[in-house]
Amino acid sequence: MADPTQDTREGNLDAPTRHPLDWTSPDFMDQQSLDAELERVFNICHGCRRCVSLCHAFPTLFDLVDASKTMEIDGVDKADYPKVTEQCYLCDLCYQTKCPYTPPHPWNVDFPHLMLRAKAVAFERDGVPLSSKILSSTRAVGKLASIPVVVQVINAANRNAGARQLLEKTMGVDAKARVPEYHSPTARKRLRDLDGSGEAVPAGRTRGKLALFATCYCDHSDPVVVEDLAAVLKHNAIPTKLVEQESCCGMPKLELGDLQTVKKYKERNIPVLAKMAREGWDFTAAIPSCVLMFKQELPLMFPDDADVALVRDRFFDPFEYLAERHKAGLLQTDFRQSLGKVAWQVPCHQRVQKIGPKTRDILQLVPDTEITTIERCSGHDGTYGVKHKTYALSRKLAKPVENRVSQAEPDHFTSDCPMAGGHIAHGLDDKPAAEHPLSLLRKAYGI
Repeated sequence: MADPTQDTREGNLDAPTRHPLDWTSPDFMDQQSLDAELERVFNICHGCRRCVSLCHAFPTLFDLVDASKTMEIDGVDKADYPKVTEQCYLCDLCYQTKCPYTPPHPWNVDFPHLMLRAKAVAFERDGVPLSSKILSSTRAVGKLASIPVVVQVINAANRNAGARQLLEKTMGVDAKARVPEYHSPTARKRLRDLDGSGEAVPAGRTRGKLALFATCYCDHSDPVVVEDLAAVLKHNAIPTKLVEQESCCGMPKLELGDLQTVKKYKERNIPVLAKMAREGWDFTAAIPSCVLMFKQELPLMFPDDADVALVRDRFFDPFEYLAERHKAGLLQTDFRQSLGKVAWQVPCHQRVQKIGPKTRDILQLVPDTEITTIERCSGHDGTYGVKHKTYALSRKLAKPVENRVSQAEPDHFTSDCPMAGGHIAHGLDDKPAAEHPLSLLRKAYGI
């Protein structure tokens, strides 16, 4: 086993290199092989401990080691390894920002993909509770909850203390957690008249016409953000339309380790997107995790799929796309309203896209606008921030961000992830409330 006290970096200063996820090999699902790799990597992490502040997975691991008879990883019962796995929500920050032993380092540590492997093995062996399956079926739940009349009933129930206690007992959703509000009509129905007409003017890596992947969350729970995105693009004369057909990106199922369902969603989405890409369309979505799914996770799961690679190369974070246009002198800067002081929480799934602070760069173009950047996890991550068993931990993880927002005394608080923003604002009693950066940009334009 590698000795984590001996640094074998050999002068390596290369950026982390991600290896494809070899999830179809027989060894991937072998419990004995998995346990051996978990022990190897946990031993390295125990000897380093740089990632202790990122999430609760690392404190859980280190507490297990420190409480063992040997105070080393060989003293930890392998039956306790899942206690670490269940605290990882695959944010990738340890890999991209902290770990000195990622490939091409010879120790080849990829903690998030190892946690994903452990989740996949557990999912194949034991499955998951029905509540987890339902909560991760975001498109199906959203479609049901957005039916007229039904939407009012569900929203009213989610505001009722008694109904929330029942939801906690039956579905494991903490009664104090903020849950999505559902809307009818959905974003896709509100914007169905977008036809993509107009002249496409290429700039940088952009080809000048953009298709919107609405996402399950924005489509059903935050349609205004998609409307704001469409309005900003129209103001900048960028031909825009909706992706012709979409299923869930697959991130909620990935976080469960349900890789076969991720594959099923991929087989629905990629042919549609690849066809549009060949017709000259670029893509964007207002949820960083959905963008990351197409940029990184699907390409790593399906490294030999040419259509997946094609879609990867055409997917942009919204502000990454706008920054490309600005570099070419094609972004409108006719702002009518300043934003004042803005506290911006950078979502983990945006940080690991390796695009830089493009949201900050664009918002700072607005006159008399000051951005306070907060690069720390919200602790929400999909269902982690609403499940009763992890809600208290998610609030603990969010507290440093909440403190930074309060200290900034901003005119606006924003996060590119609506779920992260809502989670942080909930801890602040909505003082201030969360606003999406796209909504702030539209406000600055006065459109």
